[in-house]
Amino acid sequence: MVGEGAVPSDLDPPADFMLSDDSAINIKAGPVDRLSEGFRPYLLLSLLCLLLYMPGLATVPPLDRDESRFVQATRQMLESGDFVRIQYQNEMRAKKPVGAYWLQAASVSLFSDASATKLWPYRLPSALAAWAAVLMTFAFGCHLFGRQAALLGGALLGSCLMLVLEGHQAKTDAVLLACVVAAQGALARTYLGRGGILVALAFWLAQGIGILVKGPIVPMMSLLTIAALVIADRRAGWLVALRPLTGALVAVAVAAPWFAAINQATGGTFVDEAIKGDLLPKLLGAHESHGGKPGFYLLLASVTFWPASALAWPALVHAWRQRLKPEVRFCLAWIIPAWIVFELIPTKLPHYVMPTFPALALLTAAAVMQGAPVLFSRGAKAWYAVWTLVGLTLAVAVVVAPMRLGEGFSLFSVPGALGIAGATLLTVWLALRGRAHTAAIALVATAACTFPVLFDGVLPSLEKMWMSRTVAAQVAYIGRAAPVAIAGYSEPSLVFLLGTDTMITTGSGAAGQLVAAPGSLAVVSSTEEADFAAAAAKLGYQPIPLAIVKGFHYSRGKNAALTIYAKMREREP
Repeated sequence: MVGEGAVPSDLDPPADFMLSDDSAINIKAGPVDRLSEGFRPYLLLSLLCLLLYMPGLATVPPLDRDESRFVQATRQMLESGDFVRIQYQNEMRAKKPVGAYWLQAASVSLFSDASATKLWPYRLPSALAAWAAVLMTFAFGCHLFGRQAALLGGALLGSCLMLVLEGHQAKTDAVLLACVVAAQGALARTYLGRGGILVALAFWLAQGIGILVKGPIVPMMSLLTIAALVIADRRAGWLVALRPLTGALVAVAVAAPWFAAINQATGGTFVDEAIKGDLLPKLLGAHESHGGKPGFYLLLASVTFWPASALAWPALVHAWRQRLKPEVRFCLAWIIPAWIVFELIPTKLPHYVMPTFPALALLTAAAVMQGAPVLFSRGAKAWYAVWTLVGLTLAVAVVVAPMRLGEGFSLFSVPGALGIAGATLLTVWLALRGRAHTAAIALVATAACTFPVLFDGVLPSLEKMWMSRTVAAQVAYIGRAAPVAIAGYSEPSLVFLLGTDTMITTGSGAAGQLVAAPGSLAVVSSTEEADFAAAAAKLGYQPIPLAIVKGFHYSRGKNAALTIYAKMREREP
């Protein structure tokens, strides 16, 4: 029995999910039909994720400042043995709850140690979470659209640019996506009348774990979906199957112990700072200069959801026409309210809308498997022309980036550029000829061939972008017997590479450190050179420059030069 107002179970889609109305063309699935049988989908999706997420995991330097802060805070947990408080050097880090840090700490404990600077153990939880999100998308997508569309949807999700990026970074977002998929998958089964006590338990466990990973995001996604469905259907009886009272206690039991512990350990300042210093500034303004107008994510999705964005927008038109079907309605309720909220929030980062991508991938796959006529419409053809420009622009960027930020033209960039350009043109050609299935498979295959080249070949070669890596290598070559002082270059990646005791200071502070700590080194930016030299002269010493590192300071968007200074000798009168 299902709750009052629940969608009856006779709405199960047929195995091949071919619609019988005039809005779709009844065609066979071809190769996807054979690949979706038995255990094959899980094996194929796992191999795809292995190809996409493993290359570059160990060779790409920290991709942004947030990742470096995460890994440094995790290292300090391991160094101190304090797994309650989150610290970045001497400062409390109240940006995110503790879930991702615990996963990283467990991975480092298994495969490395706190003294090492290898990044892949810190990144491994993100890669595994991205893989889990893909498999879960297939698993619950089978209950919505059938195995064929679910397999294609999982592949489209796993191969999109944003998830590949997040799978390579030691942050919260890939883990968050896995929690969202688990929660929304359980919610979808309940909405379709296929819930039960285990499904409800999965939903509430995902809520509790999601809160530990990124605070209110998972509950927000589910509440927005529920609200949209209740308003659209004008019924809420199906929610009884979620066992809300008992389930809420489960979620609280998962998340509350750590929040109680951190509240006690910090005298209540952690939660206060998390709300006032992080959450509210993002809701009220462009926090840390990450702003954008409404429509930002819609425009950017052609890149962040690439390469599946080729078929996504026509597929959404088809989905809207099919919105009375419960499985389609659920996915639209997952996407639309959350997307609107993210567009309205002033602070914008490209990955914020990624929790909607599993539903978008499934709707895209369903439209492809149905052979939706809108995929071959005049409007779709116009979009394919625009999307072609996006793909060709990315191909050019792959060649130009090593020339601008590396040591010149790189042969590693050629396969990636050719793959992107070739796939772009091939996909559009196939779509224009009405071969949507083959076009979709070509997109996935191209991603599997292109991204490993980019992450294991092109990105690591961009020497000018990875100034912290170069400085750390120079410091290791020179040797030092005391903490390094850094002036004018406060990148968390350099703190991680040089150690927790690294000093972030001014030019005069760096000069003082060289005097106070024999055997230390100073890394001084060109912006702090005058202050450093004046302080050194005042102290009666002459700094000795040993190396100069020039590159592109990506967090500030401009070129920079860093000079490494070693021992000082007394200035001659």
